[in-house]
Amino acid sequence: MTTFIIIRGNSGSGKTTLAQALHDQCDNSFLISQDIVRRQMLQVDDHAGNLAINLMAELIDFGRLHVDIVILEGILRQDVYQEMLQSALKKFDVVIPVYYDLTLPETINRHRTKKFVSFTESDVAKWYRKKDYLGLSNGIIFNQTTTLKQAIAVIMQRINHQ
Repeated sequence: MTTFIIIRGNSGSGKTTLAQALHDQCDNSFLISQDIVRRQMLQVDDHAGNLAINLMAELIDFGRLHVDIVILEGILRQDVYQEMLQSALKKFDVVIPVYYDLTLPETINRHRTKKFVSFTESDVAKWYRKKDYLGLSNGIIFNQTTTLKQAIAVIMQRINHQ
């Protein structure tokens, strides 16, 4: 049985930190970061039809065939990635969708705590999307009061009760 964890939200919301913590805690897991695929590996803009969409789909399939838990994290805008994500969801036994629903001020505050960033607060504001949900009934929504420890506990409970 393969589990697919999708962690989405605006820039600076805590997606990468949560994904890395889960990856460290879960044996036989595979972590895919949208930023690494899109910005570092392919250096493409985030728009419909970009090359990163197909590569992430291939990486998701690879993970599905070779590990117990696939973790995908990124902003993963609904208007750009919905079709790819919906297709991927159908291939997994267990899906745990997570969305960080933070206000713009909180998103900017969290951005300020990052050590190494290649974009500005005005970029974060420009990219911000309010309530960019995928519309999945079993989704987990975290807000600005959710700690990393709480988020890990909620997801691990879902993993362990599948």
